[in-house]
Amino acid sequence: MKIELIIPRERFKAIKGKDINALLRENLPKAEETLKADREEFLCEKIGKLEEKLREMESEIEELREFYEKALRDKELMMAERDRLRKENAELRAKFEEKKSGLEKVHKT
Repeated sequence: MKIELIIPRERFKAIKGKDINALLRENLPKAEETLKADREEFLCEKIGKLEEKLREMESEIEELREFYEKALRDKELMMAERDRLRKENAELRAKFEEKKSGLEKVHKT
């Protein structure tokens, strides 16, 4: 594996002639901590965004639940009204048939 480091000219002059491996070993823990902190910050931001999205989704689910419950209540009301109208229609048909048969009897005599 090949790693290339790009450093400013002044920094290069300052470390020229020093043991690069020793410098890397010295600075590696700091670099690891920095990377760890960056990763934690990234993950915290990601968690925040996900939590916000979760709240939005929960809100949408609640709205859908309310809509669904209202739709069920409306359906029950409509079915009850349909049954009432069927019963009323059957009663009116029966009355109509009575009147019709009564009129037919009157006309036959």
